[in-house]
Amino acid sequence: MPRSCPFGPPSQYARLRAEEPVSRVRLQNGASAWLLTRYDDVRSLLSNSATTSNRAHPAFPATVANTQAFAQKGFLLSMDAPEHALHRRMVTGEFTAHRVRRLRPRIQEIVDTCVGRMLVAGAGGRPVDLVQELSLPVPSLVICELLGVSYASRSIFQKNTEVLLNRTSTAADREGAFGALRDFLGELVTSKERAPDETLLGRLIVKYREADLYDHEHLTGFAMLLLLAGHETTANMISLGVTVLLDGDRARLDELAADPSLMPQAVEELLRYLSIVDYPTSRVLLEETEVSGVRIGADEGFIASGAAANHDPEVFPDPGRFDMYRSTAGHVAFGFGVHACLGQNLARAELEIVFNTLFARTPGLRLVRPAGRLPYKDSTVYGIHTLEVTW
Repeated sequence: MPRSCPFGPPSQYARLRAEEPVSRVRLQNGASAWLLTRYDDVRSLLSNSATTSNRAHPAFPATVANTQAFAQKGFLLSMDAPEHALHRRMVTGEFTAHRVRRLRPRIQEIVDTCVGRMLVAGAGGRPVDLVQELSLPVPSLVICELLGVSYASRSIFQKNTEVLLNRTSTAADREGAFGALRDFLGELVTSKERAPDETLLGRLIVKYREADLYDHEHLTGFAMLLLLAGHETTANMISLGVTVLLDGDRARLDELAADPSLMPQAVEELLRYLSIVDYPTSRVLLEETEVSGVRIGADEGFIASGAAANHDPEVFPDPGRFDMYRSTAGHVAFGFGVHACLGQNLARAELEIVFNTLFARTPGLRLVRPAGRLPYKDSTVYGIHTLEVTW
């Protein structure tokens, strides 16, 4: 279902939520699944222990071709209890609010450098592509630093990540991209095994060895998950967030520029409003369950739509309006339940620092083309291909 406006979810969601909140849908591979569009139903099933996240399950809703690639060792989002709880505990400490606060000065340095280069590129009023100058480099540099990857190698994972997450990619293309990333990260993990350092991978190697749980293939898969989840999503949120803020009331931007303490709440509303990761929150029910009066059988797949839930008017009044002062408590932009996004604290920090720095240093920032004419991505993670700006 394509988005009918640049920012909101597919228009069909509103009708389904009102008339058929638990509905049958046909997937790209010809199979069918249940689609949930009400907030309460989405949270209920995402926290239901009688479900499986195993992407190798024959009934798992494959929203992209070759979903088996995402069922590799180390992919926490494909694990069930007790395995999931064990490995999540091993890595949770790396993404706590305290750990991210310690990273903020380095993130600020990265953002300052990228914005400075953008200002040079756009000197004299020349349009610059914000995607290439800021949206992609910032999360790329942060992830490179966390994993201990040379930034010169970023093109390897940027190119292959785009292929993996693009719904129009063929199974063969996706398989090739997955293999290239696996080989690249496998070599990186091998180098860390020889001499564990203070990077995230180095610390995890030591921690897993001490617990007598170390597995090369598992850590390679986890590194790939971090790369996919922590790079493309944040990059697209930067581009789309800037577009929303520049496309709206200029007084709103002036408020944010004058008071940076408003930015955390604005970021939460952007996360809810845009909901760029919509349907990877998919599962298979292991027991027959009733949802909004509909019986879903055991071994049937469902898609809990995050975008539909975040635009449920029963929870977020007038959901199609961006309101940075609204209460966004409970939004599901990062998923919900035991599989809620591990890196959400890091993503929030990056977004806050990018937006505050960008708007403080470019008070005249504006879009070259209106929001309705920008090239949006038809991808598993919604975003923008290019975003020309000037000031």
